[in-house]
Amino acid sequence: MDYTATELMICCASRELEDGKTAAIGTGLPCAAAMLAQRLHAPNLVILFEAGGVAPLLPTMPVSVGDSTTIHRAVMATSMADVMQFCQRGLVDYTFLSGAQIDPYGNLNSTYIGGSHLKPQVRLPGSGGANDLASFCWRTLIIIKHDRRKFVPKLDFLTTPGYLTGPGAREAAGLPPQTGPYRVITDLAVLDFHPVSKRMRLCSVHPGVTLEQVQAATGFPLEIHEQLQTTAPPTPHELELLRQQVDPQRYLLNRN
Repeated sequence: MDYTATELMICCASRELEDGKTAAIGTGLPCAAAMLAQRLHAPNLVILFEAGGVAPLLPTMPVSVGDSTTIHRAVMATSMADVMQFCQRGLVDYTFLSGAQIDPYGNLNSTYIGGSHLKPQVRLPGSGGANDLASFCWRTLIIIKHDRRKFVPKLDFLTTPGYLTGPGAREAAGLPPQTGPYRVITDLAVLDFHPVSKRMRLCSVHPGVTLEQVQAATGFPLEIHEQLQTTAPPTPHELELLRQQVDPQRYLLNRN
């Protein structure tokens, strides 16, 4: 293959972003995906950064959500409070998240691993804005490395809500209906969530990856889409834009 797992993940994430939609993103892979989408098929994608940049035209890869490039030719340079209330008002279509653990219903843990909250084995950064974004944006896209330590049957701590305990649980908790996790993009596959059971479901496996490899890397049984596909590899044009315009310094592309 003439592409890396990182490049494939970015391209998969980029394809999910539609022209004219809004997306609250962070730095790293989500930012690369949004930049690629703007340059390829979604020139009117409205990007929002947690620190307050609204609708910038990113000239280069920002190093943080408060980088000056996040307000380059932007419509607005505002605050975190404004960006969060945009989400609460239902104005943001997509957000990107990740975490140390994910369970069958798309709930995420980014708080601690092992032990207790007061005495964890590993203390993690915490929610940041992840809980707010996953609670109120219409669709949550999750990018995460695929292995059994991350894909677990039960989280050590629930930081960010997915479908909680299953059908109807988000609504019962007071979260807006029709919101929730939409896609999980990993280095092995693309997954969605069954519309009835709300459990994670395998949609496509990446080229060269088998169904058995994906299940072996998952700590719980996966539902399988009735039309399981093979992920389309990056096109030459996607790779050219990604390597020459989105990340020419290889901040992300050298990571595997």
